[in-house]
Amino acid sequence: MKQKRRSGFTLVEILVVVVILGLLATLVIPRVVGRGEEAKRTAALVQIRSLEQALDLYKLDNGFYPTTEQGLEALVSKPAGTPEPLNYRDEGYIKKIPMDPWGRPYAYRCPGEHGETDLLSYGPDGTEGGEGKNKDITNWEE
Repeated sequence: MKQKRRSGFTLVEILVVVVILGLLATLVIPRVVGRGEEAKRTAALVQIRSLEQALDLYKLDNGFYPTTEQGLEALVSKPAGTPEPLNYRDEGYIKKIPMDPWGRPYAYRCPGEHGETDLLSYGPDGTEGGEGKNKDITNWEE
């Protein structure tokens, strides 16, 4: 007489897998939770560096940075007013001005207080200054 072989998992096997998954979750989740703000700060810094490169290309072509009034939009479309960029690239310098990771525009000043240009995100609190997790992300500090 042939015995039928059953396929599938036993209750004990399923319980062992559930316990292992639970142990992994208790080890991994605390390391991942809380990294969201750190990731946003890093993303803001990367975007600021990218905007700086586009601003440098603008200056290389035109001999000056866009003014505060012309703003970062000067990287997307040719700005009006003075100084007029005579060697402006037809396609602009970037396709679109990104918002910071908190959904707000980057602040831009030219001339800057900390260099030729100041470029910053006001961070999670949305106000200039701050300390700790609310500290601004800037192009003049790491």
